[in-house]
Amino acid sequence: MRRFVNFNDNWLFAPDLIGPEIPDSAFKPVTLPHSNQIFDHAANVDNQDYQFLSTYRKHFKLTLPNSHSQALLEFEGIMLASSVLLNGEQIAENLGGFQPFTLDLTSLLQNGENTLTVYVDSRERKDIPPYGHLVDYLTFGGIYREASLKIVDSVHIQDIFIRTEDNLSSPKALCQVSLSQAEPGLSVSASLLDSGGHVLKTLQSEADDSEVELVFDDLPGVRLWSLDHPRLYTLQVSLHRNGELIDSDSARFGFRSAEFMPDGGFYLNGERVKLFGLNRHQSYPYIGAAAPARLQRLDADILKFNLACNIVRTSHYPQSRHFLDRCDEIGLLVFEEIAGWQHIGDEKWQRLVLNDLKAMIERDRNRPAIILWGVRVNESPDNDPFYQKTNALAHQLEPSRQTGGVRCFLGSKLLEDVYTYNDFSNTVIDPPVTPYLITEFAGHMFPTKIWDHEERLIDHALLHARIQDGQLGNPRIAGAIGWCAFDYATHKEFGSGDRICYHGVMDIYRLPKWAAYFYQSQQAPERKIVLQPATHWTMGDRSGGGNDPLTVFSNCDQVEAIIGESHLGRVNPDSKHYPHLAHPPFTLPIPEKYSAWGQSEFYDLQLVGYLNGEKVAEHWVASRQLPTRLELATDTDQLSADGTDMTRLIVRITDAYGNPLPYAASVIHFEVEGPADLIGQNPFPLIGGQAALLLKARQEPGEVHIKARCAGLNEAKIQMHIQKPSPD
Repeated sequence: MRRFVNFNDNWLFAPDLIGPEIPDSAFKPVTLPHSNQIFDHAANVDNQDYQFLSTYRKHFKLTLPNSHSQALLEFEGIMLASSVLLNGEQIAENLGGFQPFTLDLTSLLQNGENTLTVYVDSRERKDIPPYGHLVDYLTFGGIYREASLKIVDSVHIQDIFIRTEDNLSSPKALCQVSLSQAEPGLSVSASLLDSGGHVLKTLQSEADDSEVELVFDDLPGVRLWSLDHPRLYTLQVSLHRNGELIDSDSARFGFRSAEFMPDGGFYLNGERVKLFGLNRHQSYPYIGAAAPARLQRLDADILKFNLACNIVRTSHYPQSRHFLDRCDEIGLLVFEEIAGWQHIGDEKWQRLVLNDLKAMIERDRNRPAIILWGVRVNESPDNDPFYQKTNALAHQLEPSRQTGGVRCFLGSKLLEDVYTYNDFSNTVIDPPVTPYLITEFAGHMFPTKIWDHEERLIDHALLHARIQDGQLGNPRIAGAIGWCAFDYATHKEFGSGDRICYHGVMDIYRLPKWAAYFYQSQQAPERKIVLQPATHWTMGDRSGGGNDPLTVFSNCDQVEAIIGESHLGRVNPDSKHYPHLAHPPFTLPIPEKYSAWGQSEFYDLQLVGYLNGEKVAEHWVASRQLPTRLELATDTDQLSADGTDMTRLIVRITDAYGNPLPYAASVIHFEVEGPADLIGQNPFPLIGGQAALLLKARQEPGEVHIKARCAGLNEAKIQMHIQKPSPD
């Protein structure tokens, strides 16, 4: 029977190429996922610092149950090239950092201790995608995703591929089970389970070939996967030899139809849905791309629940299975694309892209969240022979899902099913062809820092509002995916002076700029009431001074401003300038006596939000914009003692009402007691009023106490519980 061995623990790492004669004392112990370089700063990251050769070593003992057993090791991602050896013998070389690969260790295993060695080349090699030319993101090095070891019979289940037909009134699942080999006496049993684990139907078939097909139809009561109700099902497959169980595996999927239509619309389960989303890089502060499951899943939650997106584009490469798992679970649509950026290499380079595309689709083709395969290197020139191959391969591997190819110039030949276009005109052009999807806008056209002056922050937010409003009002456009969700570290050729691209509606710590408030406000008030002013509420942050007019992002029906004793009256949303948004921004006029430069008295701002005439929310902003409180927060109060689990440790300097103060600059000192480590600079030079460090659990349970202090403010405290890891 199949069993798994935890293969993320007890690795050794050395930032050099080290031979077997060098003792373990030359290494340091690490757990996976692992970044070959940890950075104290989120900014000023030099890509040269992770571009080196390194060695990972792991000792392990493994006894196979019998002579029919195999030991298969899967790496989910090693950046950028790797060579794997077992007991001094090379098993394989892998080129490319975004795709998983599996190795058979069986023939080289020995009784007693075994030594696995992985030589990692994290240089930005021009012969390996995405490189060949400049790239606007960083590919941090190391074994940055998880590894797993599974023990299976020599005859085992290699893959489960499930296709759901578009007949929504009578859902059907076509299941293809691939075996490692065929032999007499094999049979397959497959059970369809709902989310509660109840068996809905079981099918059996003799396995006369290495491919077994099963058709699950006549399924009364099966419910569809949708944005609001992302219902998931599991197919549990068992393999028998002469009636004896020798292997089992499972795959999760959803019943749904998804199609971009010639009329320009995208239809989910037969209903037209306007796509409204943002792009996402897998880049994190301090740890690069080596984020554990909790942080990956948090990004999906932020996009869906905080930013009210219904789609995300995985720019510009396949991303972590943990992130995609969460997209499946919460109903966040995904446009997943191959690795690259503007450059097409030679024939060998193109073969690597085709291999990566195959690995991406075979890994993720059961996912209901994914609605489009990106089969063109982002913003690359036309290359019909190459892109005919990528499209053909995608349709061969997964016939039911459409393809897109992101370009940044019009007139490009459409080889894909959907014309996907990066529109940086700061307008909404009429589509040259349908189906048509805007895959980037804003971004580098309007980089915005969280501490920028008020007018720029407002204009940044309203640019996103204007483009999304325009696409929502054009029936020939399927949707728009803004650039981008989060700021990210990049090469010096693209970033600001500190090598960060400030293109996000949130900063690199996943904390909001005012553009994030616009996205938040587009969710239904039944889910969350949003009432956020776009102002520092100061007299000197705008040209000419004052605060007139005041922009407010809210999903309320009406908003009222109260200044001092003056109630300025309820205002309706600005439907004139934003007629297609679900919840247009509010523009509130501020009388001159409360907004004039140098007025003698300046009051706190109170906003009140109303729904159906009833007060449902209020928001205060202090006129005294001096640091008042130091605050700490985390995304969870529990971590797992597995040596990799992390959460954000968010620190803010706020006014009296909890609003971050963007001009607050102070040095924050942290103290951590207990089995966890702080990742990030300590003391921390806070600029912009808010930031985050990472708190990483060690491999022992216990209580963690964190304190933060800075001159002139209160001491902030928070507690974290590190619990025993759940069994594998």
